[in-house]
Amino acid sequence: MRPLHPVDLESPGPTAQTPDASLLSPIFHRLHPSPETLLLILSLVIGGVTGAGVITFHYLIHLIHTLMLEDFMGVISSSGPWTLACIPTLGGVVIGLMRWRFRDFGPNMSSLIAATRGLQELSPLKPITKMVAASVSLGTGASLGPEAPSVEIGANFGMLLAQVLQLSPERQRLLLGAGAAAGLSAGFNAPIAGVFFALEVVLGSTFATSSVSVVLLAAVVSALLAQICLGAQPAFALPVYDVRSPLELPFYMGLGLLASGVSLAYTEAIQLAERCFHGKVLGFGWLGRVPRPIHPIIGGGCVGLVALVLPQVLGVGYETVQAMLQDVEFSLPLLLLLLFVKLAVTAISLGSGLVGGIFAPAMFLGASLGSAYGIFLTMVPALADRVAGPPAYAMVGMAAVLAGSARAPLTAILLMFELTRDYRIVLPLMAAVGLSVWLVECVNRRSQAHSLNLQQMGVDVAVNTPIKAREQLQDWEDALGDRIVTELISCQIPIDEEHHSDEPVLAMANAHLPENIKLSPETKSAV
Repeated sequence: MRPLHPVDLESPGPTAQTPDASLLSPIFHRLHPSPETLLLILSLVIGGVTGAGVITFHYLIHLIHTLMLEDFMGVISSSGPWTLACIPTLGGVVIGLMRWRFRDFGPNMSSLIAATRGLQELSPLKPITKMVAASVSLGTGASLGPEAPSVEIGANFGMLLAQVLQLSPERQRLLLGAGAAAGLSAGFNAPIAGVFFALEVVLGSTFATSSVSVVLLAAVVSALLAQICLGAQPAFALPVYDVRSPLELPFYMGLGLLASGVSLAYTEAIQLAERCFHGKVLGFGWLGRVPRPIHPIIGGGCVGLVALVLPQVLGVGYETVQAMLQDVEFSLPLLLLLLFVKLAVTAISLGSGLVGGIFAPAMFLGASLGSAYGIFLTMVPALADRVAGPPAYAMVGMAAVLAGSARAPLTAILLMFELTRDYRIVLPLMAAVGLSVWLVECVNRRSQAHSLNLQQMGVDVAVNTPIKAREQLQDWEDALGDRIVTELISCQIPIDEEHHSDEPVLAMANAHLPENIKLSPETKSAV
């Protein structure tokens, strides 16, 4: 490793100036609030605005669902059952027109996190456009979930406030986490899971103890508004957890093993669908030549055709999950069919450009897997009276697949615990979720092909980090914290052709003087 002289680097993070900065900044300068007070005030504002945004988003989904799948479907259904396929296709037409008009719907969570860490520049925020697109997609039956747009509503507003007030990258990341927590809290009516989602996924190991208050306040305010306007009931009405025997724990470990396989298949299917629509898979090159605004129409048509045979895969799927949790009778072949078809349809929906999240489909897959696993156990004569019913395994399966797919084990455990409010479910939850996540991580260490860049609920920033020198500082970051690492910003300097060493080249700069830091064009383009 060759040390070089200090170079001029650009300050990490977004640098775009917002026109409202000159209006709000003088107000706060005149009031002279302390940084901690300012952050607490901003967390209350973020929680309130995010709660209102999520409420509006849910009303939009309900309105479009009523207009299309009830009123409009009632008019055209006389022509035959095939008309059901027209609704998702029509939704794809609308999304295609929006993509033709707006090109993109703004940054996803992965891009927002990467921007606050200085790994890439922040593209223009378009929260309203994405919210409308998600409402159309979900309201017309796309096989996706509402949680990602809910999280991004809060995350976008938190980032917007940080830009307007010209806050530091650390405080930008904190407000981003507050917005994400508020969005998940309002979307699932689960404030504790929302808080841990922000701390575990968005902030990672960089948050301080004082940061928890900001995230907590935003989550509480957002969840309170959602409970007032949308009702205090949780997303699912889960049954009382059935405990038969402590010796049943190994069976839940077996469910965790199967859940890791479903999680890997889920992430791989999404990546495969995206490559297909980009024409990078043999036999699907023609899709890459099709204009991008046409892709949502193809995806919506596929969803509609599948719904003619299996209407359970249409839309978010909460009704079907609720039926599984209430022990409505499903045959084992039907559950396995729903598992594989829902996985494929969700991948097609995401790959085609329809807008939505991956949490709800992951829970659908987990519930189908758990119910099928529970039915199989009851079919074994020696275990029929010694194991819990299929709903118990469905609940644990939901958490295990969700944790393996999103790599958020604490969020998944707390979400299920918060929905059931039953402490007895915690032990099997921890066993299944822990094993599922551990196996997924083991596979990911051996093959980067399974590392999913979650485009709708994308939170794996590591896949957006092309600078190898930063990886060498990861141990420093874990030991000394984010503050010290930001004092030693590293970037890979382009090496001339005469230098053939594979050894990375580091350039250290005085990061505490961000106004004097500029990034070389070659390195900036790589980020």
